[in-house]
Amino acid sequence: MRFLNSPSHDLTYDDVFMVPNHSQIASRMDVDLSSDDGTGTTIPIVVANMTAISGRRMAETVARRGGIAVIPQDIPLDVVRDVIAWVKQRHTFFDTPVTLAPTNTVADALDLINKRAHGALIVVEDGKPVGIVTEADLERVDRFTQLHLIMSKDLITLPSDVEARTAFDFLNTHRRKLAPVVDKGGKLVGILTRTGALRATLYSPALDGKGQLRIACAVGINGDVAAKAKALLDAGADVLVVDTAHGHQIKMIEALQVIRALDPKVPIVAGNIVTAAGVKDLIEAGADIIKVGVGPGAMCTTRMQTGVGRPQFSAVLECAAEAAKYGKHVWADGGVRHPRDVALALAAGASQVMIGSWFAGTLESPSDLNRSADGRLYKESFGMASARAVAARTAQEGAFDRARKALFEEGISSSRMYINPARPGVEDLLDEIIAGVRSSCTYAGATSLADFHAKAVVGIQSASGYAEGRPLHQSW
Repeated sequence: MRFLNSPSHDLTYDDVFMVPNHSQIASRMDVDLSSDDGTGTTIPIVVANMTAISGRRMAETVARRGGIAVIPQDIPLDVVRDVIAWVKQRHTFFDTPVTLAPTNTVADALDLINKRAHGALIVVEDGKPVGIVTEADLERVDRFTQLHLIMSKDLITLPSDVEARTAFDFLNTHRRKLAPVVDKGGKLVGILTRTGALRATLYSPALDGKGQLRIACAVGINGDVAAKAKALLDAGADVLVVDTAHGHQIKMIEALQVIRALDPKVPIVAGNIVTAAGVKDLIEAGADIIKVGVGPGAMCTTRMQTGVGRPQFSAVLECAAEAAKYGKHVWADGGVRHPRDVALALAAGASQVMIGSWFAGTLESPSDLNRSADGRLYKESFGMASARAVAARTAQEGAFDRARKALFEEGISSSRMYINPARPGVEDLLDEIIAGVRSSCTYAGATSLADFHAKAVVGIQSASGYAEGRPLHQSW
């Protein structure tokens, strides 16, 4: 990457823009977004290890589209083992349906139907689909009504060996949004939507050596780090993320050395830092990938409370250049609000972009779905250094120690992330982000992420320059 005009100060994503180069790329689909950082992703998107955002449904869905999710360090180890096993068992093409029995009630369905963005659940008997219930079927119906009384029995199914184009044509011909997928014995295998069939031709799943979906897990720097890391590796984690707010410290160095001594066969990510010196020290301690970002996240109050941090674009640029000297990589963690920010982070040299709050307001995030007074659906998000997160993290400690730690926080404990009715699922956001990144690459004349970083030309702009680029959704 080179600058069009020389910076005199550190820069955020809003401070910069990218200029187009001559391009010989005929289609944005000619761009390969696979990362070369060893994580096995086919799109450069990582779901942040935040309790309100990254769970098993998020991990499954994002990995099927080529990204990877990081399960937070606060989740009990036995639960993490179950999550890893569950994700590894998911189908790489078909979505996992929400299922209920014919004798389950409307109340049961209302609790589960929004766990998936397609807004339907499959009624199953003896492992075979016997009906479909949609959100419309549940409206103005007594909550104790059993599902066999309201479900649609006009059922069409897809065979488990169906190809994407064939599936789309079949659903389109029959004017169906989705259909259950069954094996030769009629047992339910999954569910496929028309949009899902299209996406299967646009994305490639992130798969491990066994052809299973990939998943990452976080571990902290306190307690028995070696035992926790070994347990996660034994459970099948594909990436290990050693995570703390201030990564350039002695306990992080010691944790990395302990984990490296285990001789893990997966990439080790460590952070967070914002300087070349931090990159150097963590790589020398054993990290393969450095997580960059202090204070840019939507849930983070670190900069306002402490004055500590650094504008994210400059932090990523400097840290990526330092990591490249050692043949290593960086993840840009936090500060993205638009697809342009993801593209700019990649232009600065990041191998992946970590997203948190942006994905919190999707149906796949673990938080409960709520409805505001004006009828809008939302989910609550919170920072991982907030009082709420600290309370969960210290649940096993004594009341006195917990009370002391609760006095100090750096993060928002409750924030409403509204569900966009037009883009309710994380896949909808991935479509928006990846379309933007692919187009950015074609503007730069780049066919890969490495090529994009090498060819990108970035300029510095004023606040007016940034405002000029914002679309108007109504006349002025």
